[in-house]
Amino acid sequence: MSTIRLDKFISERTEYSRSQIKQLVSRKMVTVDGQVVKTSDVKINPDTARVIVDGNELRNERYRYILLNKPDGYVCSTTDNDGESVLNLIPDNLRTKNMFPAGRLDKDSLGALLITDDGELAHRILSPRRHIPKIYIVKLDRPFQSNYINLFRNGLKLASGEVCMPAEIRRCELSEKLAFVQLYEGKYHQVKRMFSAVGNNVQILMRVSLGNLILPEKLAFGQCMELLHKDVENLFSIPDFDAFCYDFARVFSAKLINKQV
Repeated sequence: MSTIRLDKFISERTEYSRSQIKQLVSRKMVTVDGQVVKTSDVKINPDTARVIVDGNELRNERYRYILLNKPDGYVCSTTDNDGESVLNLIPDNLRTKNMFPAGRLDKDSLGALLITDDGELAHRILSPRRHIPKIYIVKLDRPFQSNYINLFRNGLKLASGEVCMPAEIRRCELSEKLAFVQLYEGKYHQVKRMFSAVGNNVQILMRVSLGNLILPEKLAFGQCMELLHKDVENLFSIPDFDAFCYDFARVFSAKLINKQV
């Protein structure tokens, strides 16, 4: 049986420092398996111990995975240096000290953002070799043109001279100015630059899927949810793009058409 120190267990799953944990223990605010502990360096089994700190039961799992529906105006950073961090939207009971956004969305972009303290998983997601698909819905300045489909599919050349990997695009049937885009890479401001290259501009951009992890319809902007292991595994499966567009056109277009932003 593998054991670890109680203070290490708590520190990894909360924002408490070791000194703060020691104070909580001294104030009898920490229990293990129903018993008040007297010292923070006691050894516990991290897989089975029931640890409660200041009335909140901690999960046994080492890492935490949060799906946030990012609203406009927040930056994908761990600090507030360039604007208010998306981490400020995570409730205290879900936060850990090592949490960070696994990937980026522009300050004015919306939608699915994974926040975690699992560096290894983040590396797997962001590795260029993985090519995890990401689906966006965009609101355009001008109507969608049918020639966009082949231009995106053949590898669009940006104004900078960069050539994008092949991407899928499909007009949303509910509006001639809405489109779904599926990318396998993440260049700087890529979606906006791709539409600029074909003579159009993006008014609103919202990411709605990471792999096969789909943003839940009922998760409002600014809200988040903790993911289960099976949800995390969906990151590494590939959605059927055409079926996705058909199934979710009304769900995601409503947010943009009604400007629920």
